[in-house]
Amino acid sequence: MTKIAFIGAGNMNGAIISGLVKTGFAAQDIIVSNPSPEKRLALQEQLGIKETADNIVAANFADFIVLGVKPHFIADVCQKISQEIDISNKCFISVAAGCTVAQMKKALAKPCAIIRTMPNTPSQIGLGVSGLYADENVNPQQKIIAEELMSSVGIIKWLATEDEIDNIIAVSGSAPAYFFLFMEAMEKQAITLGFSAQESRELVQQTALGAAQMVVNNDIPISELRAKVTSKGGTTNAAINSFIDDGLEQIVTNAMNSALHRAKEMAQNNG
Repeated sequence: MTKIAFIGAGNMNGAIISGLVKTGFAAQDIIVSNPSPEKRLALQEQLGIKETADNIVAANFADFIVLGVKPHFIADVCQKISQEIDISNKCFISVAAGCTVAQMKKALAKPCAIIRTMPNTPSQIGLGVSGLYADENVNPQQKIIAEELMSSVGIIKWLATEDEIDNIIAVSGSAPAYFFLFMEAMEKQAITLGFSAQESRELVQQTALGAAQMVVNNDIPISELRAKVTSKGGTTNAAINSFIDDGLEQIVTNAMNSALHRAKEMAQNNG
């Protein structure tokens, strides 16, 4: 039976562990390691998984090692695991932004399978998007397990090149915050119009949820959905024209390109 170790008990690793157990993966085949006990013991109590304070114990237990630590800790964690145990048949999966396969290979210093993933924050509620890139040492069975792992928290997309990880960051990794900013602006204006803070939030969040669900439920271009609620000469048309006149499309393009540029900078800085 496949065994999985999670190095780090932060929100993302916790979400993936929870998603795996909910989809039927055996809890006794999962172990989490974390230096402080609170989070790992909470996961053990909630989900029935194994726990340890020792990364080496966790890595030795598992076939797959999910690295959910901060990017600047990845090299040190990989180096110590590689020095202590045989990693030749293990697969490392990184969920850390800005840490490349080449950087992990350098730290591990021995041949092994590496998969780099980029999940976004809605993965924490099972509605995520994850881009996955596998290096040349990953075999088909390992790819299947990685799919099971990341599909437990949302949809996945395999990427042909590692550079596409940066594209995923710009399109979906950073994007929840784009929508939050837009919703925040709407909420502020709703308050200005006289709604209470609670009413404003409820109106904005339900409208956003409904709009997103309409996209999910209708297999037609998003532009058509927008056109269907934009009557010529009506209120929506006036708002949409204001967005267009103020250059919304270029604003979005600039923002996504800024995210893309920063993703590439982060990868270089971690090298």
